[in-house]
Amino acid sequence: LSPIEILRFELYFSFKLPIELKIGKKLNEGKTKEVYELLDSPGQVWIKSKDQITAGNAARKDQMVGKAALSTKTTISIFKLLQEAGIKTALEKQHGDTAFIAAHCEMIPIEWVCRRIATGSFLKRNPGVKEGYKFCPPKLEMFFKDDANNDPQWSEEQLLQAQFYCGGLLIERCEMDIMNRTTLAVFEILEKAWATQDCTLVDMKVEFGVCVSTKEILLADVIDNDSWRLWPSGDRSLQKDKQVYRDLKEVTPEALQMVKQNFEWVAERVQTLLVTKASGRVVVIMGSTSDLGHSQKIKQACGNYGIPCELRVSSAHKGPDETLRIKAEYEGDYIPTVFVAVAGRSNGLGPVLSGNTTYPVINCPPLSADWGAEDIWSSLRMPSGLGCSTVLFPEAAALFAAQIFAQSNHLVWAKLRANMLNTWVSLKKADKQTRANDQKYSF
Repeated sequence: LSPIEILRFELYFSFKLPIELKIGKKLNEGKTKEVYELLDSPGQVWIKSKDQITAGNAARKDQMVGKAALSTKTTISIFKLLQEAGIKTALEKQHGDTAFIAAHCEMIPIEWVCRRIATGSFLKRNPGVKEGYKFCPPKLEMFFKDDANNDPQWSEEQLLQAQFYCGGLLIERCEMDIMNRTTLAVFEILEKAWATQDCTLVDMKVEFGVCVSTKEILLADVIDNDSWRLWPSGDRSLQKDKQVYRDLKEVTPEALQMVKQNFEWVAERVQTLLVTKASGRVVVIMGSTSDLGHSQKIKQACGNYGIPCELRVSSAHKGPDETLRIKAEYEGDYIPTVFVAVAGRSNGLGPVLSGNTTYPVINCPPLSADWGAEDIWSSLRMPSGLGCSTVLFPEAAALFAAQIFAQSNHLVWAKLRANMLNTWVSLKKADKQTRANDQKYSF
């Protein structure tokens, strides 16, 4: 690198100054953002937010200085949260205060809306439904992006009949189902995250695009304070989203400043969604080092959920006092703990731990090929008063522990929810490919 290039990188990493990009032609422009091609990165685009705020398909529009930076800050934080959970998004990285780099996607002209509480336009379209009606599960709706016709609501049948061909991918039943499921997962992850701030995610909209490089459907566009309704403490009168702007009878400088303060509140508060106050760990206690390979699989799987895991060696048969000492060591610092007992042959380790701690205990015995069927009963048949469960596979033991921690840790919960989605998507794609191959070779 030349001295100038080195200085540029130093400035970027020290002061977050954006590296100069070779911006190409404008690919698209919406009410609140512009999309440009990147000449040095054909598979990526540069998305620049505007300070403009609109309502009613731009029937009302104003300049709100600073909105672009607030929207970008919110979008980056939300997409990072979703990416860390395992949701595939178009975001690559932030570039300056008001722009970011994303995978080049050909957008599907549909807005997916997910609702937990009935309010807004839903009430107008469904007379007789009272505001506050709670949808369980959340309700999904689709709207065709057509400003001239005020973004009409579409049915699944209309979407399928439209035969959209985006980024080299035909949008059929499989693709529609994937986007439906992804919308629901994204909503539930963000709903859980906002609940940690005593804030109700009432509803939200998302958009998808097809990556022109991979032909893969990605969560794209932006997710900012234009994208949802947020009611602190579940109270509509405290709403912090763009609905405040929509509800203004008259847009004055004072009213616009109030709207901006709401956007600032959201942009700051959204940073807290990336962290959690909850702590926890898994402690794997194995009967001997011969069980190390089995135990390491548990630790690796725990790492996938962001859960710290420690490995210890102790035999409840040969050294019960040491087993109880190790147990007490982890009770003494008050960090929530799940013990996993890895003991083959006669499992005394799990029952001894379970009978002497209030923390959860999971048996995960490494079964042998010759005696496994007999040895398993020492983990299944517990004395009365013991609550330890038995899970045979290391990955499943880590999953069980993650489900325990997810009750108080929204980041672990998000990883579990995204994992459920990705498993479902992989099966959906496999079914489509299998069916296509079967039809291809049928005679």
